[in-house]
Amino acid sequence: MATVQEEVWEILRKLALSSEETNQKMQETDRKMQETDRQMKETDRKLKEVTTAIGRLGNRLGEFVEEMVRPAVVRLFQQRGIAVHQVFRGAYAERDGDAMEIDLLVVNSLDAVLVEVKSELKADDVKDHVSRLERFKKLFPQYAGFRVMGAVAGMVVPEAAARFAYRQGLFVLVQSGEAMTIGNDDDFTPGVW
Repeated sequence: MATVQEEVWEILRKLALSSEETNQKMQETDRKMQETDRQMKETDRKLKEVTTAIGRLGNRLGEFVEEMVRPAVVRLFQQRGIAVHQVFRGAYAERDGDAMEIDLLVVNSLDAVLVEVKSELKADDVKDHVSRLERFKKLFPQYAGFRVMGAVAGMVVPEAAARFAYRQGLFVLVQSGEAMTIGNDDDFTPGVW
């Protein structure tokens, strides 16, 4: 039978072992947390790289779509009786704290057609473009006496977005096979801003 003193020593020994095990577990947990933190930082770094690459790809895709649309716009609008002959890519203006960029500005001496180009056209893109059309003459006063019309174009143009753009008075340029066409029917009358 153990004496009280032996029992106390045994309890103290067990506490010391328990304390050492707890300390080892805490150190192991700390190492795991540091490793997790390192992995999270590495994941964040890779995510930023991927996000940047996707952004560059999106910009390149937008440029690709613009290059599909740009050569066709003069011909397409001329076929609709709008005798445009010049195309300006990326027309930009700033005035009175407002700014805008127009993907393609198609003009002659009386008409200007502002073309918004998207890889996939959405209703919000149409709304934004109508807003640009409303502000155009303020930011580009050299076109103040022009008949200003709008068009939207996309590699992918969902039917709902096309209908919405049509109702807003915009030409809808769509891909048909390898060529761009105006998707509006012959009864369409463009809005004039």
